[in-house]
Amino acid sequence: MTAALTLAEPEDLDRLLPLVAAYHAFEGIETTDAFRRAALAPLLAGTDLGAVWLIGPRAAPLGYIATGLGWSIELGGPDAFVDELFVVPEARGRGLGAAALEHLAAALAARGVVALHLEVARENGGAQRFYARKGFESRERYFLMTRKL
Repeated sequence: MTAALTLAEPEDLDRLLPLVAAYHAFEGIETTDAFRRAALAPLLAGTDLGAVWLIGPRAAPLGYIATGLGWSIELGGPDAFVDELFVVPEARGRGLGAAALEHLAAALAARGVVALHLEVARENGGAQRFYARKGFESRERYFLMTRKL
C-alpha cells in the first residue's frame, strides 16, 4: 500500500493534535494539549530542525511521522531521527507505516541526509521486528541517553 505523506503546516495543527495525544497515551507519555501544541507549532511553521508529515488524506489523516534533524561525524553528514511514528489502530496492518517510512527515507536521502535513526521500546518486540524489516539495525554497543534541559 502507498501512504500519501503531506508535509504538515500550521493549519494542520488541529488535525494533528488528537493523533499525537493518542500516540502519547499509547506510549504512556504524560503531557498536556498545551505542551503538545507548543512543541508542534515550530515544526509546522517551518524550521530547519525537523518536520511532521501527515499519513493519509490531509483532511482526515490516519497517522503522522515526525523527524528531527542533526549531524553525524561518524556517519558522514546530516542525519535524521524519527521522533514519533503513529498510525491509528483501525488503519494498522495495511502497510501505511511501512510506506510512510520508505517515502520519508527517500525524501530525506534526496536532501542529502545520510542516516535515519529511531528509538523503540526494549519490550516492544513487534515494533523491533517491523523496523528491522524496514532496514533499521540495532546498534548493540549504544543506547539512547537523554538529559532534559
